[in-house]
Amino acid sequence: MRTRNSHRFLPLIALTALLSGACALVAQDTERPWMNPKLAPQERAEMVLKQLTLDEKLALLHGNGMAHDSHWNMPLTHLANGGAGYVEGVARLGIPGLVISDAAYGVRESGVNGRYSTAMPSNLGAASSWDTDSACAFGAVIGQELRAQGFNMTLGGGVDLVREPRNGRTFEYTGEDPLLAGTMDGSMMKCEQAQHVVGDIKHYVMNDQETGRTFVNAIISRKAMQESDLLAFHIAISLANPGAVMCSYNRVNGVYSCENPYTLHDVLKTDWGFKGFVISDWGGTHSTVAASAAGLDQEQPADSYYGAKLKEAVEAGKVPLAEIDDHARRVLYAEFASGIVDDPPQMDVVDVQKGFEVAQRVEEESIVLLKNDHAILPIDSSKVHSIAIIGGHADVGMISGAGSAQVDPPGGNAIMPPGKGAPRWDEQAWFPTSPLKALRAKLPNTKIEFDPGTDLQSAAALARNSDLAIVFGYQWESEGMDLKSLSLSGNQNALIEQVADANPDTIVVLESGSAVTMPWIDKVAGVVEAWYAGSSGHKALAEVLTGDVNPSGKLPITFPKDENDLPHAAILPAPTPRPEQAMRHAPPSNYAVNYSEGAEVGYKWFEAEHKQPLFPFGFGLSYTSYEYSGLSVDSAAKTVRFTVKNTGARAGEEIAEVYARLPQGADESSYKRLAGWKRITLAPGETQTVTVPIDLRVLQTFDEAHNNWNLAPGNYQVFVGGSSDQTPLTGSLQIH
Repeated sequence: MRTRNSHRFLPLIALTALLSGACALVAQDTERPWMNPKLAPQERAEMVLKQLTLDEKLALLHGNGMAHDSHWNMPLTHLANGGAGYVEGVARLGIPGLVISDAAYGVRESGVNGRYSTAMPSNLGAASSWDTDSACAFGAVIGQELRAQGFNMTLGGGVDLVREPRNGRTFEYTGEDPLLAGTMDGSMMKCEQAQHVVGDIKHYVMNDQETGRTFVNAIISRKAMQESDLLAFHIAISLANPGAVMCSYNRVNGVYSCENPYTLHDVLKTDWGFKGFVISDWGGTHSTVAASAAGLDQEQPADSYYGAKLKEAVEAGKVPLAEIDDHARRVLYAEFASGIVDDPPQMDVVDVQKGFEVAQRVEEESIVLLKNDHAILPIDSSKVHSIAIIGGHADVGMISGAGSAQVDPPGGNAIMPPGKGAPRWDEQAWFPTSPLKALRAKLPNTKIEFDPGTDLQSAAALARNSDLAIVFGYQWESEGMDLKSLSLSGNQNALIEQVADANPDTIVVLESGSAVTMPWIDKVAGVVEAWYAGSSGHKALAEVLTGDVNPSGKLPITFPKDENDLPHAAILPAPTPRPEQAMRHAPPSNYAVNYSEGAEVGYKWFEAEHKQPLFPFGFGLSYTSYEYSGLSVDSAAKTVRFTVKNTGARAGEEIAEVYARLPQGADESSYKRLAGWKRITLAPGETQTVTVPIDLRVLQTFDEAHNNWNLAPGNYQVFVGGSSDQTPLTGSLQIH
C-alpha cells in the first residue's frame, strides 16, 4: 500500500520553475530595444506602445472570430488554430498574436483538430486534494500541451465560489471557500502560465448560475461580495499574477460585469493593482464607451463594439486616447510578462504518458471516501471472491463535464459506436476509462461481472449472487444549463436502493461535478466520490478501491441532506427563452437573484443557520485514523501549532484544517472560516508536530462606507481538526 507523496510532483514542479525563469536568448536588437528580455515587462510594453499607430492599438483590443464554433453565430477564422479565438499582434514590432484555447481541465476540441489532449480531473475534483503541488502539476501539464498544440493563451482559471451547487459549471470551479478556492486555482494558473502562456482567471464576478446567465442580475452588498467571491479572486490573482481576467456574462447589482466600474476599475485595477488586461467572456460585451471607461480592455470573440465603433468614439472624443493606451499597454504587458514574446510556442507532439501519470496522481489525491461502514474498503481479495459492477457505463468509461471546458475523449465518445467522433459541447462525453477493466487488472483472481443497471431486477440478482456490489452513479453537468436538482438522474436512486436491498455490502461510486443528495445513504456500506476523474481516472479509482492508495481527498463543498437546506431552495426559472443573441442585447430587466446570505457561503451558511449537512466541507475518510492533540496558538506570530498522530495500521496523508471565528459582537461571529491547512504524511503510529500560519485575509471585515479592511481587536476562537465540523482542538488568538 502506498500514499501519494508530494515529492512525486517535484520533477514537474522543478521543470516549471526552470521554464518560468528562463528566457530565450535574444541578440541585441538596437532597432527594437523592447526585445531585450532583461527589461521589466512594464518597460518593454511602454516602449512598444510608443511605436503603435491607433489602428495597431485597436487591433490588440478585440478578437477576430473563432475557429469553427457556430454556436455563437460569430465570425470564423483559421488563424484561431482550431481554438476559441485569435487577436492580431503587431508583426512589424515582433509582437505575436494571441492564439487562444479553452483549457479548464485540458485543451479543448483537440479531437476536432486531429490532436490529443490530457483530461485532468475536474477543477472541483482537483481542489479536493487541498494540495498546491498537485495543483501546480495540473496547471503545468495543461500549459505544456497548449504550447505543443500551438496556443499561447489559456481560458482556464475558474474561481467563482460555489454559492449555487446546481450551477452547471460547478465542476469548473474550486470550491465554496475563498481561501481554498483562491489558493488552489491560483496555484494551477501560476504553474500553467509559467510554461509561457498567457494565463486567465475567470469568471469575474458572481457567475453563479447558468440559467439566464447572459442577463441575470446578482444582487449582493459590496461588503458581502468583498468578503466572499471577490476575496477568492483576489487570493487567486495575487498568487498567479495572470495576464488576463475574464469578466462574466451576468450583471452585478444592475450593471453588466464587463462594463462594471466598481468591480473592474475600482476593485481589480485600482485596489488590487492588477496589471494585466480584462477580457470579455465570449459575447459578453454590451457597449463601447461605457465598457471602455469601466475597464474592459479586450472584446471577444469579435469586434462588434471594440472595432469600428471604438475608433469612431476615439475620433469623436467620446473615448480618450489615454484609455486606449491603457487597454493596449495591458495586453502588451501580459504578452511580455508571460514569456510568449521571447519564447513563442512550437508545435510538437504531446507527451501522452506524462499526462496520464500526472492525471492519475492528481485523481488519487482527489478521490474522497465519504462512507466506509465495517471497513468494507479497501477490497480484501482474500475474502471477496466475486464483485458485481453495476451501472454508470462502468464497462466502457467514465463521464466528464461539458461545455467550453470539455476535453475530447480519444477515439470519440466511449458510450457511442466507434467512428461517431468527438461529442458536441452540449453532449455527454465519456472517456475510454473503464473501471471494470481497471479492477479486473488489479484483481485478476476475483470474479468481476458487469450489469448495465437498466433492468433493476437483473442488477439486483447479480448483486445478490456476489460478495460485493459496486454501483456507479453519475451526475452530468454542462455549461449553458443548470442541474434540475442534486439528485442522481433517471432510475439511478432506485437502482442503488434495489442493489443495496439485495446485498448490504454495496458501495456507491459517484462521478459528479457537484454535490449529490443520497436518499439511500443509510442502506449502503460505502460511498466514494470520484468526481470527473480525467484521462486516468479508472486506474486511480482502482488503486484506491483495492487499497494500494490510501484515500486522502476532502470535500471542497458542502453536501446538503436536502436542497431545502440551501440558501435558495431552487433556481428561479428564467423568462420565456428567446435566442441567446437576442437575450444578450435585450435582456429582461427584472430577472435577479438576491444573495441575501451574503458572505455565508457553503459551510458558513450551514453553521450560521444551525443546519446539519449530509457531509460537511473539509470532510473525507481514510483507511487509517488520526488523533489531534497539543494545540498552542502564537498570537504574536499568528500561527498555530499542534500534533497529529496516525493511530491506524496504514500509512496515510491527512489534511489538518485550521478555522477561526471572529470575536463576539462582530457581525460575522456566527460562523467559523477556514484560516489555513497543511497536508501531512504519516506512517503507522507516527506523530508529527504541525505549524500552520493563520491567513489574516480571511479574518478581516470590509468597511463598505470607507472602502477599507479592518482586523478587529479581540479574542478569535481557533479550531483545529479534520473537517469543518470535526475540530477537537480549540484555542484563542489575541489580536490587539
